[in-house]
Amino acid sequence: MSTTAPVKDYRTGRVVGLATTAALGGFLFGYDSAVINGATSAIKSLFGLSDIAIGFVVSIALIGSAIGAWFAGSLADRYGRRRVMLVAAALFLVAAIGQAFPFGVADLMLWRFIGGAGIGVASVMAPMYIAEIAPAPIRGRMGSLQQFAIVIGIFATGLVNYLVLQAAGGNARNTWLLGLEAWQWMFLSMVIPAVVYALLVLRIPESPRYLVAIGEPAKAAQVLGTIYTVDVTPMVDDIEQSLQGDHKPRFSDIRGRTLGLMPIVWIGIMLSAFQQFVGINAVFYYSNTIWESVGFSESQAFQTSLITTGINVLFTIVAIALVDRVGRKPLLLIGSAGMVVTLATLTWIFGTAPVNADGQPVLADGPDVVALIAFNTYVAFFAATWGPIVWVLLGEMFPNRIRATALAVAASAQWIANFLVSTTFPELAGISLGLAYGIFTVFAVLSIPFVMKYIRETKGVTLEDMGELEGARAA
Repeated sequence: MSTTAPVKDYRTGRVVGLATTAALGGFLFGYDSAVINGATSAIKSLFGLSDIAIGFVVSIALIGSAIGAWFAGSLADRYGRRRVMLVAAALFLVAAIGQAFPFGVADLMLWRFIGGAGIGVASVMAPMYIAEIAPAPIRGRMGSLQQFAIVIGIFATGLVNYLVLQAAGGNARNTWLLGLEAWQWMFLSMVIPAVVYALLVLRIPESPRYLVAIGEPAKAAQVLGTIYTVDVTPMVDDIEQSLQGDHKPRFSDIRGRTLGLMPIVWIGIMLSAFQQFVGINAVFYYSNTIWESVGFSESQAFQTSLITTGINVLFTIVAIALVDRVGRKPLLLIGSAGMVVTLATLTWIFGTAPVNADGQPVLADGPDVVALIAFNTYVAFFAATWGPIVWVLLGEMFPNRIRATALAVAASAQWIANFLVSTTFPELAGISLGLAYGIFTVFAVLSIPFVMKYIRETKGVTLEDMGELEGARAA
């Protein structure tokens, strides 16, 4: 959208309301990502699953997310942003009910796949819609609502899981309301955000860009008129002109001589992979299981995980405050250094602790405190740096002509990397938690030279100038 409108000629409250509704898609993303954490032990016990099997049950949702995200853009161009958001809400709703009442492992995985597809769609729709309705002066802050909604969703899930567990007597397999077990209520709680998201989406207008694209400029003007306080006719004209020159993204746009892809695309893929290979989602998917395995009670594990999600929220706010002041690259390097120290500490503690009959480390007084501090400090470093900043960079680093396609590829790589970590972690942890965290430490170390050599600072660089930045890289 053009910046035709003067800086203060828009209704901030209206923009915030629209952006917040769209960002609820991120809330669903965060909620689904963490809800399985509270139910993992119960599901494993109920169905008698191995470490590999439970890892696949957890991570199958990520395959659905990758597929949902891949097709979300084209579906939105064909059917509209609002309709696709409603599809995401419907998929999430159906999956919530299905996961609460599985007949067996097979259909549980199917429901998780469907729910994953829903959050994959929602995770793409939120930034797309926000970018198309937000005035340029506040677009960055409005866009940050997506990441903030994700971490709020993770925190909300942790709180709900904890409250349900306490109400059920401290065990996820205990029967609670209506004869259902606690873990079933954890999944059923997802119905509420899905319904709220759908109801709010029904109250927001369609994207003006989509309305112009389907030949309804008058309706687009009406929508823009609720956002801006000035004549919006020039804005509609700008959108029409931009659409006339639109280039539909093609995979061939990003082909290159470096293993079939342009170097900048490989950098985006590696950036996405590093974000996942430092092990962050092993924290949010399996933190309860980790703490139970080293001697914490189920209730203590839930309390610890809740604290961790709160830290995640707090330091995401820190990232939002610092990213435009400090810059992207410095924050990534600070985050990498912090994660190296904290992950190495966890590797040492878990790797040197005495083991029980199941081969799991048992933490005594002293090491358990150090482990808790290191664990939560690691989350703080990630949340303040690599968590949100990777998404910022992926939206900025590619030249205009390849941005959409390159971002889709890089985002898909992130989902796949997430899948690999989530699937393999239970088996690695079963062998040794020290081994699992040692691998994460290695990737944190490798991320430092990668950032130093390949990541260019994008602070203050306009999107239109990214092509010149890439040209300087190649020179």
